Amino acid sequence: MVPRPRLILDNDAPPGQPARRALDDGALLDAYSAVVVDAVERIGPAVAHLEVEAAGGRKGTGSAFAFTPDGLLLTNSHVVHRARHVRVTFADGASFSATPVGDDPDTDIAVVRVSASALPAAKLGSSRGLRVGQIAIAVGNPYGFQHTVTTGVVSALGRSLRASTGRLIDDVIQTDAALNPGNSGGPLVDSRGEVIGVNTAIIPMAQGICFATAVDTASWVALQLLQHGRVRRGWLGVAGATVTLPRRLVRHLDLTVDSAVRVESVEAGGPAAAAGLESGDVIVAFAGHAVGAIDDLHRLLGAEGIGAQVSVAVVRRGRLVERGVTPAERPAKQ
Repeated sequence: MVPRPRLILDNDAPPGQPARRALDDGALLDAYSAVVVDAVERIGPAVAHLEVEAAGGRKGTGSAFAFTPDGLLLTNSHVVHRARHVRVTFADGASFSATPVGDDPDTDIAVVRVSASALPAAKLGSSRGLRVGQIAIAVGNPYGFQHTVTTGVVSALGRSLRASTGRLIDDVIQTDAALNPGNSGGPLVDSRGEVIGVNTAIIPMAQGICFATAVDTASWVALQLLQHGRVRRGWLGVAGATVTLPRRLVRHLDLTVDSAVRVESVEAGGPAAAAGLESGDVIVAFAGHAVGAIDDLHRLLGAEGIGAQVSVAVVRRGRLVERGVTPAERPAKQ
């Protein structure tokens, strides 16, 4: 572990005057600047500017970064979703036409590929050991100003952010490193220049509240996209809504949740229909885990459960009923 810098005070200062700092503010700022410069020099060559043409001739820009030397780049799903043409330009001027490998709107992560064999690739770090307050550096192309650097700190960890699909993106990093339109898809890095997140969103009109999908999530999604062209998730074939349970019902059935998911409709031919679930059923547990909201159900429907029967506990007409359901892979249209 690197020892924490210590300020040494000079006690020989004249009476009535504050003690002088042996390590002055200028030296501290120089040290901070050196850390940022080194991190930017490590990540900068891997960051690219994206020009995107979507259906209908709509054009947009964004950011991306190479994570392998043989032409794979990470960016945001909302930057390249349904793109007809993507142009990737690196800091050294090298420009390529890019082909989407796949994108996942549920986590706002996408992978694109260019025909190159020796790209400067970013080093992917880990988001597991992050600490609030540590340095965070964002590199991207806000408003088309290519390869712009902003700095700040990790403001919070474990945030959840609603994706365009309605599902929650879990384990989101909050930072005050300034992001603007065009930063989307660029890297958020630590003091070593290692990627800790993929910049994804800002809150309009807010100051210093920006978000990045954690690199551990992004890495998992990228692997899924490379293996399958999509992220495999479980599917029940129900439309549901989070509802508050009456207190008397919670006590009577000895439930561990005071809210649950009411089944609004059941899709014919889906796993829920095959298991005998009905509209009006209230799902309170899935595979032994309490379900207090629709987001809990989304989290529990992972790829590892596809094809494996699990128990679903529902409240039906005041009684607790259990059914065995076998989640299927979510159809592409869902």
